[in-house]
Amino acid sequence: MSYPLFQISFVVYFLAMAAYVGFFVSQNNRVRTVARGIFTTGAILHTLNIIARYFEAGHTPITSQHETVSFFAWAIAWGYLSFRWRYTVKNFGTFVSILTVGFMLIAALASREILPLVPALQSWWLPVHASISIIADGFLGLACIGGIMYLLQEREIKRKRFGLFFSRLPSLEALDKLNQHCLSVGFPLLTLGIISGSVWAKQAWGAYWHWDPKETWSLITWFLYAALVHLRFTVGWRGRPAAIMTIVAFLAVLFTLWGVNYLLGGIHSYAK
Repeated sequence: MSYPLFQISFVVYFLAMAAYVGFFVSQNNRVRTVARGIFTTGAILHTLNIIARYFEAGHTPITSQHETVSFFAWAIAWGYLSFRWRYTVKNFGTFVSILTVGFMLIAALASREILPLVPALQSWWLPVHASISIIADGFLGLACIGGIMYLLQEREIKRKRFGLFFSRLPSLEALDKLNQHCLSVGFPLLTLGIISGSVWAKQAWGAYWHWDPKETWSLITWFLYAALVHLRFTVGWRGRPAAIMTIVAFLAVLFTLWGVNYLLGGIHSYAK
């Protein structure tokens, strides 16, 4: 039952993306309202998919490639909706829907086979650590989108050629605030995810830290975001440098999630 729900939510997300792109081009507010409604419907169906997958697997579905990437897309979708109810960011939904569909496509191409949990994963720490970490990554993904939008808008302003993006993207100040809001949620969750993972490692393997490749890259990623947050909130770092560093740090997130599994291996490489 879970996979048909996944397929339906994927199709609905795709329709939402098409509607958002249509709004981006036409700037018709009715199209935006329709796109938002479709995207919300996709997120609700996606939630039902994850719940159904939980009952099928008998554990939190965040252990395989299919499950992890699907949950990542879900976190991005609901992270966006949580912000959308509090802030209005012009055409943010267009970029978010594209990223969500991209992750759903990756999840659709991965094996959806349900495998028994290895002993180290048979713990109540699994839903705590994994869900917090991926939700954190979802908000950090939103910050990355804000950084990309900032660079696109800045490029048009500097060139003084006001084309497709200038009238359709928010002001640089609004995008900078969006980036800051996403970081203020994502970074504390990232920190909590690393702490919970360390406690779990102590219980599972007898030590808080093993310098496993995934642990090492998680720490590198944390330091990148810690530096960014420090520069933003204490030094007042803003603008282009902050946007670029947000994108670079999110690339580290993606490498930690997938690159480590395929290139470096280690005791955390369960979902190849």
